[in-house]
Amino acid sequence: MKKYITDEKTGISYTLVGDVYLPNLVSTETNYKIGHWGQRHRDYIKQHHKVLYNSLLTSCNLNSYLHDVDVRASEMFDRLVNQLKEQQGITEQLKADNMMDWVRAMNSIANQAREVVDNEIICSKGGV
Repeated sequence: MKKYITDEKTGISYTLVGDVYLPNLVSTETNYKIGHWGQRHRDYIKQHHKVLYNSLLTSCNLNSYLHDVDVRASEMFDRLVNQLKEQQGITEQLKADNMMDWVRAMNSIANQAREVVDNEIICSKGGV
């Protein structure tokens, strides 16, 4: 028996180990750190879009996909918070004058931004 063979149909090469041919699989997946948004999207597609999740996982694209989602969601969240602060007139002066009103307003803004990011990116099948 040959030590190495390649399946013409799939292009996968195999190595003979004992009496069994094992595929020569190499992970091409990068190891980006996945943040809060990427983890939430992973949980969402894992539960609601299993085919997409398994496809990304088996093609070694899950990590880079989740990294892209995480970056986009973080940028969108930060941009929305800044826009909403400006629209609602939340300033550092308010923070200095009345800390509780500022905290209340910032929590409200963060919740609004989080809801938009969830709807647009996180709970979307094609997050990217």
